[in-house]
Amino acid sequence: MSPYALDLAEIRVEDAALVGGKGANLAELSRIDGLRVPRGFCVTTEAYRRTIARAPGLDALLGRLGLVRGDDRPGIAALCARIRSAIEEAPIAPDIAGAIFGHLERLDSAAGCAVRSSATAEDLPTASFAGQQDTYLNIRGRDAILRHVSRCWASLFTDRAVIYRIENGFAHDRVQLSVVIQEMVFPEAAGILFTADPVTSNRRIVSIDASPGLGEALVSGVVDADLYRVQDGRIVTRRIAAKALAIRAAADGGTRRDPIPAERQSIPTLTDPQILDLAGTGRRIEAHFGCPQDIEWCLRDGAIHIVQSRPITTLYPVPPRSDGHAHVYMSRLPHISRRISPPTPGGGSGLGGERWDNGVDARGGRRRGTTGIGWRGERALSSPRDGVTRSSGGRGQTGSSAS
Repeated sequence: MSPYALDLAEIRVEDAALVGGKGANLAELSRIDGLRVPRGFCVTTEAYRRTIARAPGLDALLGRLGLVRGDDRPGIAALCARIRSAIEEAPIAPDIAGAIFGHLERLDSAAGCAVRSSATAEDLPTASFAGQQDTYLNIRGRDAILRHVSRCWASLFTDRAVIYRIENGFAHDRVQLSVVIQEMVFPEAAGILFTADPVTSNRRIVSIDASPGLGEALVSGVVDADLYRVQDGRIVTRRIAAKALAIRAAADGGTRRDPIPAERQSIPTLTDPQILDLAGTGRRIEAHFGCPQDIEWCLRDGAIHIVQSRPITTLYPVPPRSDGHAHVYMSRLPHISRRISPPTPGGGSGLGGERWDNGVDARGGRRRGTTGIGWRGERALSSPRDGVTRSSGGRGQTGSSAS
């Protein structure tokens, strides 16, 4: 067993320090009977630490970054750009590259891989930290995959990730980065599923967002999702959005935008049996982990594939009860929404809403373009360097992989 790459089957939940929160959760998901999780492996934090130790001048840059205040955005931006460049240019040792290539041979990597960041302070039961780093979709070829592993490592020092750590009191050297590499799933539809309603916190409701193609369309905010709610095995909400385009994998790598004909834009993404099947799958995953979950899924040839699950960390903790009666819980503490990014001119982000950390945008509606597919802080971008889709600051892989 190499210390630099571990198959999902080799990973246990307690290995989060080696593979990050996303990697550990995916490994646990892959052990649930009957659940489809794309095959893959993790490039460990040992590989990250060894590689960045070879980056000239990085220690000095990190020392300077530790002295910068969170409100010094120009200073953070300048230092982060230099740190990312140093990490991307650091050579990957031949034995680390060999471990990665050895695991790639076990996958159908010729059909494309998702290269996904997995930080050690991510997807924790008490704090998400999700979506602060990058994910790249439909990467083809060993050299390209290796290059995007370096880019994932470097994304630990995006401006937003650094500011988030400063605001949450995490030292930069406390967070390490693993990289998850999985076979791509090329779905007809993708989305996100909450086993408790993210707006009302109702734990009896499963909330599903869905759109055609890769989940990137939702992450980037270029389409509105269909919304379905299921309660006690019954569909109680069916809100169909007009979907003008779908984002799909390109034949030569990366993604493309496909317009949807006007007469098909308001067709529901999911059938009723698919909605109920997804809701049941979500409840199974919730029961396995023992708490409400925020789940990324995709649908290929009628089969559900799960590409991530993480605890929902914004719910009010319900005290244990055993008397069989209904209870109402009230908090004496005020609850406020806290910004996790600065306001932009005009009061909103380029995705149609400011980012907040309670699942609701500045106008009181559900957020688009944030986490997962999108409700907690992620933007999916097309990288001008290589035309490859990249999820930045949020969830990333949804519906693609392998948000």
